[in-house]
Amino acid sequence: MIIADQELVGRAALLAAAGHHPFARHVIRPGTRPHGWRRDDLVAWLLPSGTGPAGGAIGASAAAVDLFAVLVAEGALHPGQWVQLPRTDPQTLAGRFTVARLDEWDFLWTDTPPPRQADEERVVRLTAADHPALAALIDEAFPSTTSRPGDPGVADWYGIRDGDRIVACGADRSRGDIGFLAGLTVAPDRRGRGLGAALTAGMTRALATRYDHVALGVYTVNVGAIRLYRRLGFTGALARSSVRLG
Repeated sequence: MIIADQELVGRAALLAAAGHHPFARHVIRPGTRPHGWRRDDLVAWLLPSGTGPAGGAIGASAAAVDLFAVLVAEGALHPGQWVQLPRTDPQTLAGRFTVARLDEWDFLWTDTPPPRQADEERVVRLTAADHPALAALIDEAFPSTTSRPGDPGVADWYGIRDGDRIVACGADRSRGDIGFLAGLTVAPDRRGRGLGAALTAGMTRALATRYDHVALGVYTVNVGAIRLYRRLGFTGALARSSVRLG
């Protein structure tokens, strides 16, 4: 049975406990009624069933693993579901619950507009008529992304055109009250020309007109992208381990 210092119910209670952290504001959507716990410096939650992660935590990784191991043992979490934990060494997870997949990534955010970039004015909002071209670019340039045309989690698409061709694109996956960029990619034959910086800056500036923070996620091994995002002002960082339960 879970033993915690404080049980939390509802988005407002969880955000208050988490200090209104941008990550919590992003993943805990308005209108939902999550269930959570606060234990020392750990704030953890389970989200209502649906698409996306089933739960997450901010704080000490060891305490998060202890709590989620109990949730798995009690049947509150099931194989195939994802949870987003503080950065956790794989050895810490070993023997606590079965891990089908472990991804290490960083949640980055900014609350200021980015520096102006060359070609940023070429970033435009795309429409449903662009979906076939978007799909072709994504298949070529970023086939592993989960952001694709027709995904109900994507609010909008942005891109850069060269004539009739889309040579860079990104998804607006904003939810909650944080702007969120995803699936940023550039055609392989157009890389190294600053289009990634232009796309990121243009999208960030567009979303910053509607949100007080804009964020994105990036795999930890993608050092070049992290360097670019930091140059564009994404200096807030939270190290994450996403675990798919086996």
